[in-house]
Amino acid sequence: MQELDHIAVIITSAGRGSRMGGEPKQWRDLGGRSVLARSIDAFAGFGRVVVTVSPEDMAHAVAALGGSVTLVAGGDSRSDSVRAGLEVLEGSGVTHVLIHDGARPLVPVDVIAGVVAALERGAVAAAPALPVTDALWQGADGRVTGMQSREGLFRAQTPQGFRLDTILAAHRAFPEGAADDVELARRAGHEVVITPGAEDNLKLTYGPDIDRARRILGGAMDIRLGNGFDVHAFEDGDHVTLCGVRIAHDRGLKGHSDADVGMHALTDAIYGALSEGDIGRHFPPSDPQWKGADSAIFLRHAAELARARGFRFGNVDVTLICEAPKIGPHAGAMQDRLAEIMGIDASRVSVKATTSERLGFTGRGEGIAAIATATLMKG
Repeated sequence: MQELDHIAVIITSAGRGSRMGGEPKQWRDLGGRSVLARSIDAFAGFGRVVVTVSPEDMAHAVAALGGSVTLVAGGDSRSDSVRAGLEVLEGSGVTHVLIHDGARPLVPVDVIAGVVAALERGAVAAAPALPVTDALWQGADGRVTGMQSREGLFRAQTPQGFRLDTILAAHRAFPEGAADDVELARRAGHEVVITPGAEDNLKLTYGPDIDRARRILGGAMDIRLGNGFDVHAFEDGDHVTLCGVRIAHDRGLKGHSDADVGMHALTDAIYGALSEGDIGRHFPPSDPQWKGADSAIFLRHAAELARARGFRFGNVDVTLICEAPKIGPHAGAMQDRLAEIMGIDASRVSVKATTSERLGFTGRGEGIAAIATATLMKG
């Protein structure tokens, strides 16, 4: 694609995305950038990009997008928003316009080039689409009530391209709007050329769509690795608590909380992957409220913090280093308990033990050490 100054782009992003739930979908993170930012990036090289946003998002849009695009307050409907963008372009010297859904952040360059090529060959309007390949049913009350032929049916995509004067006139002639701009162009009597679409050019509509987009991006996945190490000395007692499991023993472990050395190492590994320091930063030992506390409180906080940041757990691995007590008989219960606290499947948790061959403080039976690793993934 060359010499694109005569073609402008309108990206619609004024909707609230209520079907996806949560924050508006255009501002969601997708591989380290917002969905809207990725949609804008797809049109690098075009002379002018106009983005329609909700008035309530305008301040956020200005801060996030700066002067890289022209921001226009959108209307109550998609058609209202597109018309507002078209009005801004009138008289600018632009002859053609591409209208794109801000919720299609993965549009391939070949799809855009196909629409532009059709316009350059003289088409008044052109839009990408994919032939319908699945069987089509009619249904009611959860039952199939009939069949619909798929012959001649296409799944519409964007960007949809038009002569600027043609599509602006269509919007003015039919202010009630339509499902998309192709419908308005056809209502005004114009022929629309179908250009090749792409499966990856999905529109983010429901919750699972964002996960699919992240899988398509693949390489943009954010993977974090954290390590934790902890030591506790033995003292008088009749049991130890390791990875959330109470084990009878002729001595206990000394610590401000319940001295669960395995859980402490794992908690620090998660904080480390998040660049959040260690347990002491979040639960200071100088605070008396944590004296004798169940270490599950610490681990649960770390796991919830990871989820709040958009991460999921790949796996966690804990190694306990001691001569006694024997860990093997309790490893399964420890694995289940850690999984329960973290809210993940037990198959993603490993607990094992080793000795130090009677070397060092663990070999002399003076205490227990633990090392842990946590893998976090986002995208």
